[in-house]
Amino acid sequence: MSALRIKEIPSHDRPRERLTSSGAASLSDSELLAIFIRTGVNGLNAIEVASELIRRHGSLEALSRCSAREISGIRGIGAAKAAELCAAFELGKRLARERSGRMRLDTPEAIYETVAPDLQSLNQESLRVLLLDTKLQLLRIEEVSRGSLNESIAHPREILRPALIYSAYGVVLVHNHPSGDPSPSEADRRMTVRLREAAELLQIRFLDHLVIGSPQTGRSPYFSFRENGIL
Repeated sequence: MSALRIKEIPSHDRPRERLTSSGAASLSDSELLAIFIRTGVNGLNAIEVASELIRRHGSLEALSRCSAREISGIRGIGAAKAAELCAAFELGKRLARERSGRMRLDTPEAIYETVAPDLQSLNQESLRVLLLDTKLQLLRIEEVSRGSLNESIAHPREILRPALIYSAYGVVLVHNHPSGDPSPSEADRRMTVRLREAAELLQIRFLDHLVIGSPQTGRSPYFSFRENGIL
């Protein structure tokens, strides 16, 4: 039996109409994606195409990591729709960054909320330094390296150089583990200790180092070196 087309669904149950009447929060992930997808294919309406898209990639978070080319590989998703979805995911990340610019980044939770949308969407490790002013508000974020981290790439001089250039009061180091497990490696621990010593010499406040993982039931999605007494 073929699926109902969106226009055959009672008007009060259609995603666009429900969004207008009840707000975007009332829609499921598949229904929100269906608004961008708009039309289905033979045998699948737009909501079912969206559900297949999420199922194929495992989660909405994993889908947000995909390139437009990867997304367009799903039946019913052409280049134009894939580009729109990538644009929507990027807008969400930028909104999170804009909001974080007005926050005091004085807790691991606030730091996590600032960087997680972007870092959790990556398939490779990214090491970044957050530059903060005297109010502990974000000045800017600088990427130090991308790819498999090693201690030669993550040298304290490379991490602290942006802080000197932009006269930052303090820094927070963040990097992601694409595996989803935020447990720090021994190299992460050694790098943190070396950076703490270098920051002290330069009189720059090294506020924290967060390893970003993925949200999973029963486990924190991040590891804070300060929260765990290492800084």
